[in-house]
Amino acid sequence: MSNTRQAPESAEIRAQEEVRTQDEEARANRGAGDEPIQEAMEQAADVAEKTGGLGELGRPVNRRSPFMIGLHAAFGVAVAYGLIQLFIHARSVLILIGLAFFIAAGLDPIVGWLVRHGVPRWAAVVVVIVGGVGIVAGFLAAAIPPMASEATALAHQIPHYLHDLQDRNSQLGKFNVKYHVQDRLTKLLTSGSGSLVGGVIGAGALVIGTVSEILAIAVLSIYFLAGLPQIKLTTYRLIPHSRRPRAILIGDEIFAKVGGYMLGSFITAVIAGLGTYLWLLAWGVPYPLLLGTFVAFLDLIPVIGSTVGGIVVSLVALTVSLPVALGTLGFYVFYRLAEDYLIVPRIQGRTVELPALASLVAVLIGGVLLGIVGVLVAIPVAAAIRLLLQEVAFPRLDKS
Repeated sequence: MSNTRQAPESAEIRAQEEVRTQDEEARANRGAGDEPIQEAMEQAADVAEKTGGLGELGRPVNRRSPFMIGLHAAFGVAVAYGLIQLFIHARSVLILIGLAFFIAAGLDPIVGWLVRHGVPRWAAVVVVIVGGVGIVAGFLAAAIPPMASEATALAHQIPHYLHDLQDRNSQLGKFNVKYHVQDRLTKLLTSGSGSLVGGVIGAGALVIGTVSEILAIAVLSIYFLAGLPQIKLTTYRLIPHSRRPRAILIGDEIFAKVGGYMLGSFITAVIAGLGTYLWLLAWGVPYPLLLGTFVAFLDLIPVIGSTVGGIVVSLVALTVSLPVALGTLGFYVFYRLAEDYLIVPRIQGRTVELPALASLVAVLIGGVLLGIVGVLVAIPVAAAIRLLLQEVAFPRLDKS
């Protein structure tokens, strides 16, 4: 029995001696550089035992050290470069998103007015969307029947045109003999069929792309309009607490300017379209409803929209008579002056508060940078920049 008891005890003793030997060998194998790590690990165990957690915060990093200054500078350069590359590669998508947000910001005052009168926000958004769809449907209803009738009339006249093209005594036949129109058309339809088909396919792709962009803008505008209060709150939370109240006031004023500009532009466009319809109806110019709606949509483009619409309508009035065309041109010159000096100042002047020269420069710069989208958003963006200069930059410069 004594031998059996001594055997396990001796085994335990040998095991403990082996563990001690391994610890001593590990300590001997560890270099001098491991001792600080071991000491830190022991201190960490003591801190965990005393605090029962992960310890307390240490001293903040010295941001004025050369390393941190260099790190911040390099990080800033990297972020700026990344943002520039992002804008270059995603420019078309960002333009669509920006335009949709601009439309939502412009429609938000109408939604806010409905909400203040007891309508739930979701119902107010639905009312605004239904109203917008109704306006677009009205335009299509006014535009499609005249265009369809014109296309039908053109199809019926094609055989007559072909007969005159082969008649050398007619004006069209003389034109064909001089410029070989029929031969060029035949060559285009036979040998150049590949390029013709390619052009048709390209035009179809352009139409599909345009429709897709319009649908994307419409869907994004609806989402932005529904979630605009939360978007504004999230944006304001990114501003330091001490400056947040003033930033909220300035931000709300900018949104009010955008909404006032959009509402004023819509009222001005309605006035332009209604005036065009009544004028064309009085003088017997064809398709007054279509042309009036066309001018109303063009008038949404600041500075140049009503001018382009007036030129197009004057050319259409030329089909009636030269005096009617000249009278129509004079009507649009008068309306342009009335819009610039009477209608726009009364409707948008108190909201946008932007000088005429600044509006013209903003429209030109916006058109160069972003095309038609830049022209549409140029004036409210310029008004927002002017507000920031007056409320932030100029007071600081006056005190410096």
